[in-house]
Amino acid sequence: MKNLLILLSLNLLLTFVLTGSDIEPKKVKVVIVALFERGDVTADDPGEFQLWVERYPLRTRIPLPHGNRDLYWNEQEGVLGMVTGIGTAKAAASITAVALDPRFDFSQSYWLLAGIAGFDPADASLASVCWVDWVIDGDLSHTIDIREAPKGWSTGRFPFRAKSPYQQPRPASEGSYFKLNESLTNWAFARTKEIPLMDTEAIAIRRRRFTETPMGQKPPFVLRGSYLAAMNFWHGAIENEWANKWVEYWTDGNGEFVASAMEGSGMMIALKFLEQANLVDCSRVMMLRAASNYTMQWPGGTAVESKSGEVMGGYSAFIPSIENAYTVGSPVVREIVKNWDTYSSTLPQVK
Repeated sequence: MKNLLILLSLNLLLTFVLTGSDIEPKKVKVVIVALFERGDVTADDPGEFQLWVERYPLRTRIPLPHGNRDLYWNEQEGVLGMVTGIGTAKAAASITAVALDPRFDFSQSYWLLAGIAGFDPADASLASVCWVDWVIDGDLSHTIDIREAPKGWSTGRFPFRAKSPYQQPRPASEGSYFKLNESLTNWAFARTKEIPLMDTEAIAIRRRRFTETPMGQKPPFVLRGSYLAAMNFWHGAIENEWANKWVEYWTDGNGEFVASAMEGSGMMIALKFLEQANLVDCSRVMMLRAASNYTMQWPGGTAVESKSGEVMGGYSAFIPSIENAYTVGSPVVREIVKNWDTYSSTLPQVK
């Protein structure tokens, strides 16, 4: 880790020298944070980033030798796009690398993470889009095999520095949870909650199998909810129950688990450190996740059956989910840019 930080610092210093210390940094209004892209960023099978590059558009490529992928920029609108790479570690490293780049000024930037996720069918259906209120880390914990756990334990996972699952009083957070700006999240939700979303007959057929969860049978819709970020791609009814309890535990019952993905807690840890140096403003962070798949099996199915069809690029609702993430996220970005004279200093809120 020490060597990685040294290398990152040297790369940033080299970038600073090459760009010239007298060059005015680009004032970034909004940063679009995608997590992965499958191939090129245009004209092939899309991942999370391609629609932003092609449609927003973000046409100017800016080399990022010290990051996961090069950046893409819209000079007229002041919108920057980045791809972190998959996982909390890559998210934290990528956000830090970009935010410390002297070519940019992020002091007033809004950040929008827009990606896909697995959704709890109790809360939403395939291709639905969730504006995130809480980000909960699912990795920082103790774990023992449930077969070796004391009688009565529902899970072998328990909080870091605790001695049992859901211990009270709860141990101090060491990056275990983050509450996003409620006012900003509510504003984004209010602006987008009625937007029609892409649906297909294929995902309609799949969601009809979830007969015990009415919300999981609905056509795609926009909602608010909480996001569990963990490097482990878990799946199944038992793990889904743990996710709900884990989110409830860390939010004191104020959060409702909806989306399961990876990068959110890594992004927030990086931004919190950067905020300490007055480089970013964490009150300007928004996240949305779109349902590419469910987090558990249908009634009568098994976790293995359900998980076997969920692979990168082949999730149950992969294309509709990336379409809907862009459809819901882009109007929010355009509204901020359009009213930058106001939103540069005053955060938007529901009137």
